[in-house]
Amino acid sequence: MSFIALVTLVVRDYDEAVAFYTDALGFDLVEDTDRGDGTRWVVVRPPGGPAGTALVLARAKNPAEESAVGAQTGGRVGFFLHTDDFARDHTRMTTAGVRFLEEPRHEPYGTVAVFEDLYGNRWDLLEPATV
Repeated sequence: MSFIALVTLVVRDYDEAVAFYTDALGFDLVEDTDRGDGTRWVVVRPPGGPAGTALVLARAKNPAEESAVGAQTGGRVGFFLHTDDFARDHTRMTTAGVRFLEEPRHEPYGTVAVFEDLYGNRWDLLEPATV
């Protein structure tokens, strides 16, 4: 096994999720296919990177899935978005309306700040320290 290809993120609405991930975070829309049964296969991934992990944006279909929207990791940071230029991406994301929960901080492992996606899932924006 060489890498995890896809991770599912349960969302309320396909279009609002696609807009957030492509406009606010700058992700690429890799696929958006109508499955013919009222569902879609929607995949987004950070731009310019290798064909690594992407997100499947899956619309909640029942009350159990709806209750998980925004709380898929129990309030912990569950997603880690690496960057090679923290200041650039932090500024772009802030301008696009992304809500950061803290000021950027410098840690031994890099520069980091926690932000929330449109549903409240917590993410780290992280520029790893060079070794």
